[in-house]
Amino acid sequence: MGYYLKSIIPIIESNYDNFTIMEKQIADFFIKNRTKMDFSARAVSAMLYVSEASLSRFAKKCGYRGYREFIYQYEESFVEKKESMTGNTRLVLNTYQELLNKTYNLVDEAQLVRIRRYMSKAVRVIACGIGSSGLTAREMKMRFMRVGVDIEAIIESDLMRMQAVFLNENSLAVGISLSGEKEEVLFFLKEAHKRKAKTVLLTAKNKDSLAEFCDEVVLVPSLVHLNHGNVISPQFPVLVMLDIWYSYYVEQDKYQKEVLHDSTLKALNVPGALPEIYD
Repeated sequence: MGYYLKSIIPIIESNYDNFTIMEKQIADFFIKNRTKMDFSARAVSAMLYVSEASLSRFAKKCGYRGYREFIYQYEESFVEKKESMTGNTRLVLNTYQELLNKTYNLVDEAQLVRIRRYMSKAVRVIACGIGSSGLTAREMKMRFMRVGVDIEAIIESDLMRMQAVFLNENSLAVGISLSGEKEEVLFFLKEAHKRKAKTVLLTAKNKDSLAEFCDEVVLVPSLVHLNHGNVISPQFPVLVMLDIWYSYYVEQDKYQKEVLHDSTLKALNVPGALPEIYD
């Protein structure tokens, strides 16, 4: 695990939409900075033309007790970077590595254990998403149904509204929306919550309002602040998190789930090989 670096940048990014204009100016500085310098409140406030009180409020919105604690963590994880990427291959691979490092910093293992418990108890699981997030929901269905989960993927807006009516305390509703703003997905989760289903949202945006109807908000890295985010599939961070989630789930009753997995391979008449959908 030594290849992954502890960093608070993903935390800043996931809270970005909660900041004021001035706090976004502070956030942009810490996200983009690549140079080791004097990070004291006095020095940074003078450089950014903001008050020390603004730095303190910014740090608290990131989940720290104050600027001193924030900057201690920032300096602990700071790595001076030199942009030396050449060639498209290296550019893409370096960007993937940055996303993996951000995922490492966002993963909440206690949360994953809770989600595993929700899924183990659920009689029915429904995953939903629109557009490319819908494709991720379908991938989730294919992964988990092969280890015995009764799971459905919904990618149509009208079906989300209708299916939400049939959820109850024995259901698990999973929404996928990187922006955290997809109206259909949020409606589905809100209705599911009303009917006492467990609700989980995978998103790149951390908003206090989501806690009103989501039992768990699973944060994934944002592509917005990456230098080369436009060349990466927006669903890559979600798929990585789902792989981690899947590994937690199959670890429980591992033998039984391996038997189920092998049985699906035999049913597809491809013994010892992956089915065509993964070719």
